[in-house]
Amino acid sequence: MRRRLLAVLTALIGTAVLLLALPLADSYARGRTEHLLLQRRADGVRFAELADRIRTDADRRELDAELTRYAQLYGAAVTVVDSAGHTVGRAGPAPVGPAARQAEDRALTGRSTEALPTVLPWGPDTVVLAEPVGQDERVGGAVLLTVPTDAARQDVLVRWTLIAAGAVTAFGAAALVAAGIARWLLRPVHELDRAVATMADGRFEPRAAVAATADTGPPELRRLREHFDGMAAAVGESLRRRRDFVADASHQLRNPLATLVLQLENAEPYVAPGPGRQAHALALDEADRLGELLDGLLALARLEAAAAPVEDQDVSAAVAERVAAWVPVFEAGGPELTAEITPGLRARALPDAAGRILDALLDNAGKFVPPGAQVRVTVRPGPDGGAVVRVRDTGPGVPDAQLPLLLGRFARAPEHQNLPGTGLGLAIADELARAGGGTLTVAPSLPHGLTVEFRLPAP
Repeated sequence: MRRRLLAVLTALIGTAVLLLALPLADSYARGRTEHLLLQRRADGVRFAELADRIRTDADRRELDAELTRYAQLYGAAVTVVDSAGHTVGRAGPAPVGPAARQAEDRALTGRSTEALPTVLPWGPDTVVLAEPVGQDERVGGAVLLTVPTDAARQDVLVRWTLIAAGAVTAFGAAALVAAGIARWLLRPVHELDRAVATMADGRFEPRAAVAATADTGPPELRRLREHFDGMAAAVGESLRRRRDFVADASHQLRNPLATLVLQLENAEPYVAPGPGRQAHALALDEADRLGELLDGLLALARLEAAAAPVEDQDVSAAVAERVAAWVPVFEAGGPELTAEITPGLRARALPDAAGRILDALLDNAGKFVPPGAQVRVTVRPGPDGGAVVRVRDTGPGVPDAQLPLLLGRFARAPEHQNLPGTGLGLAIADELARAGGGTLTVAPSLPHGLTVEFRLPAP
């Protein structure tokens, strides 16, 4: 946004400088051309008076002498013609070209040259002006001056250089001021952007307005920043209370639940065989399931409230360690567990996140993949570095309609309601992956089965 704003301001400043510099440069060139015309017109008038007084050969010789001295002094060519266009006197080359003929025809009708082509640094090299000899109906000829424009073009070049230097200096100064204004305008916006990004990561402590920058930016943006801080504080407080409630409730319920389980176990010897003993066993199973549910809620609350920094860790080693720990569990009657691990892969994640995520995925596979099927763990380098860990099984899989629900909390398929578990395992794994900047995805495995993959960013 800052670059776009600077581009707009720079374009406006450049346009304004050009609109000022170009007319000024054109005005000076026209003024210098007018000055040249006035200077040389005076000389033309003097020669016209001398030509009008020619009566004798002495007068003609005097005119020729004046023309020669003038040509030598100013480097200009002067030609005097009579009313029929015949040359009466000349010093220097005769004027040629349409401009010379037009000036001569105009002078022979009694009109002086009123305008010259604008002198610019690149031309014209010479200009032609003419003055009539005589007045009104007594016009008896014309004086044509072919004047070099070297000095005038040099003056225009010097003045244009000064104007260009002034324009560049003004543009640079204005651009610096524009950059400062843009920085002043957008600093609150950048602070808001950083604060929003921080909130998106789940941290509500940083604020958009800090002591060093609280008074910077336009008043409207300062008020917006203050309102944003108030909103962030309110949202952060609301989330903190929610996490505290879940954590406190889970923790406080554990003691009564433990007491209830203990009482049920103590009462088991006094329950007579039959329907009562079966109901007693179901009550113990439900109490155990409630304990697992409370443990999962407490783990989620602690994970959401935690602010542990991410760290560089060896994902390959962590996965190999957890696979080795799970192999005996699968060999005891579950599916076949195999692994293919690329050694030495490192990534950024929460402490021990790779192992904890893999534990949740393998725990799910052990519950829902039938004996005889296969569960394969692979670790590969990610496309942008980091590590990609994939757990693929050949079990029955999950219907496509239920795939988006697997990462939700308490997600349980209807046919799996009686299996152990709380439906929080994948939700906790997803939170662990996202807290470290990674992702966790689920997809069907062809021809049947499920693939769960988590990616961790490069260190």
